[in-house]
Amino acid sequence: MAVELARRFGDGLRVNAIAPGFFVTTQNRDVLLTPDGEYTERSKRIIAQTPMGRFGRPEELLGALRFLCSDSASFVTGTVIPVDGGFSIYSGV
Repeated sequence: MAVELARRFGDGLRVNAIAPGFFVTTQNRDVLLTPDGEYTERSKRIIAQTPMGRFGRPEELLGALRFLCSDSASFVTGTVIPVDGGFSIYSGV
């Protein structure tokens, strides 16, 4: 898509993505945390494969988002930025 749109619209349209890692949200809280806020067994396995040793905080996605929307990324297209505490490079996913 990035190639096609760059050829059609030049630098007026960029196609990029953010690939978030594991973040505790309302949707997955019961899978990742026990009722008393401790990690579940699944969480422990995830954290063991995350070099930063924790889940992300939603606000930590904002830096990548701001960069991709800024003039600093005016020559960036066709890229995916992982925001995952190193999970994707460490776990082989």
